[in-house]
Amino acid sequence: TSILTMKKIDTFNSQDISNTVWAYARVGYSAPKLFDAIEKLVIKKLDTFNPQEIARMLCAYAIMKHSAPKLFDAATKSAVKRINTFSSQELTYTFWAYSKAGHPAHELFD
Repeated sequence: TSILTMKKIDTFNSQDISNTVWAYARVGYSAPKLFDAIEKLVIKKLDTFNPQEIARMLCAYAIMKHSAPKLFDAATKSAVKRINTFSSQELTYTFWAYSKAGHPAHELFD
């Protein structure tokens, strides 16, 4: 499955990406190459992600314990710019993901 996903990943929109990593995390299926490829793609497209997609994606990386510091750094910058658009649930999930991943995000938490 991850081989097929890897071949199509460049055609995925933000919701497709978020749903994909969330699905892998929910079933606990480790796909490090896929998560690495998605990290690179997301960093380029992060401004197209809505708050729910950002929160879900970060939670998936945290659940899978997949190290993605560049992704978390980029998500911090993106979230800070539009923090007022995050619902309380999206903020909670986002903060949880940073905590679970052990990734500092001082600009986001201050």
